[in-house]
Order: sequence, then structure tokens, then C-alpha cells
Amino acid sequence: MRGVKLPVKLARLVPPRPAPPPPAVPGDVLAETHDLRVRLGGRPVLDGVGVTVRAGEVLALVGPNGAGKSTLLGALAADVPAAEGVVRVHGRPVAEWSAPELALRRAVLPQSASLSFPFPVEEVVRMGRAPWAGTGLEDEDDAAVAEAMARTEVTGFAGRPFSALSGGERARVALARVLAQRTPLLLLDEPTAALDLRHQELVLRLCRERARAGDAVVVVLHDLSLAAAYADRVAILRAGRVAADGPPAEVLSEGLLREVYEQPVEVLPHPRTGAVLVVPRREP
Repeated sequence: MRGVKLPVKLARLVPPRPAPPPPAVPGDVLAETHDLRVRLGGRPVLDGVGVTVRAGEVLALVGPNGAGKSTLLGALAADVPAAEGVVRVHGRPVAEWSAPELALRRAVLPQSASLSFPFPVEEVVRMGRAPWAGTGLEDEDDAAVAEAMARTEVTGFAGRPFSALSGGERARVALARVLAQRTPLLLLDEPTAALDLRHQELVLRLCRERARAGDAVVVVLHDLSLAAAYADRVAILRAGRVAADGPPAEVLSEGLLREVYEQPVEVLPHPRTGAVLVVPRREP
């Protein structure tokens, strides 16, 4: 408890709270993989993958189902073990960080969020502040929770049970928890999958805002036009390998996408902004 001095013997048993990471400078590498190989159930899922995640950027991971996008995100989060290769977060191999240290450096949004107990929405968002308990930034909990709920537009049902929400509402509450955690690295797995058009745009705008504020954001997306509109870089995965990695206008080409997705597409400039639009090629 705050303000209570523990006996010397007991204090020795309580591990010190980890120090928060120093502020990142745009361009700093906050996560990276080198020659990463992952096997799940004895099956190779990632084969020699190398990606770099920099502060101030949104990196979109795209590719067909089964390409390894979620597995790569899980490896960056230190939730999926590497069979070979290296995964680093903030310059250190992930195995060298303790769980509390990682929780101050990266926040993870899984594909689906479920809870066994009917916690109110506000309490679910507040769970994102758990890593900061006992640190000098614990006093920011209320402000962080309120801001995250407002940004994701869930304040209006703060008292409702999480289990009573729609799929899209749950997705936004789960994102609010991640934002409330206030880490410099955000790892988001299909955050727009359950959302309507308006809230898809809201979520990707939040990703861009976090990157402009100096965070690094990695987001798994299926909508290639959303990736082109909001990501600084796009990594296209195919069969466990990176087929291309670079600015959207450079890597989202008709030929590569047709080959990766086995589907003819058209890549067009937006008539007003010039941003890349990717649509399936359909016969008249």
C-alpha cells in the first residue's frame, strides 16, 4: 500500500517496480525481428522474417489468411516464442525483459476480447493501468482512463457490463484499455474487424495520432485501402515470409497483390487526395 513502510525482511521479498522507458525519439527502433522462424503445432508459420518498428510510424501488416500476420504480432509482443532468430523490444531480446518491464513498453490488442466476469466498461479500461501500480505515474490513472474512453467513444456506457456490449463496442473498449496503458509501442491485431465504417476511420485516426505523438504502432489489417491511407509503411506477408516492406505507394502494386492474394486487383489514385485505393478487379 502507498505510504506504508514494509519490514526489512518483507521488503527484500518484494521486487522493485521496473522503471518506465525513456521517451522515444522519432525514428528510434522500438521493436525488430531478424531471421525470425516460428513453428506452431510443429508447422512452420514464419520463415526468416525481418521487420523493423520505429517510433513515429504506423506499420501495417497485411496479407492473405494464414500468411503469419497475427503470429508475427504475437512474436513482437513476446507472446509467441521464436524457434529461431531474434526478437528485440527497445533494443533488448524479449527474453531479457521481465513481464512487468514489457508491460511498460508495449500494449497488445488481441483479435477478440472476452471476460469471464461482468466487469463494468470503466473497470476493463482501468485494467490497462495495472503496469503502473506503485510507480511515480500511478497518479495519472484517472486521467489516462478518462482520456482513452473519450477517444474511443465509450464513455457513454462506462457503467455497463462488458459482457452486455455488442462486438463493435467490445472492440472499442479493448482498444481504450490499450490506449490507457500509455506504452510507446502499440501492437493491434485487426482492430477494425468488428467496426462500422465510422469507427474504422476513428481507430485508424487514433493510430496516426499516436504515431505523430512519437509512439510506434503495428496494426494487422485486411483492408488494403485503409492500410494505404493511414500507414507509413506496409509489410506484405505471404506464406510466412515478407514479400514486400515499404511505403504504401511503392509496395501496393497490382502485380504483387495479384500474386500474393491470387486475386486480380486494380490500384488507383484517390481522385481528391491521390492516396492509393485497392479494389478487386471485377468483370462487367
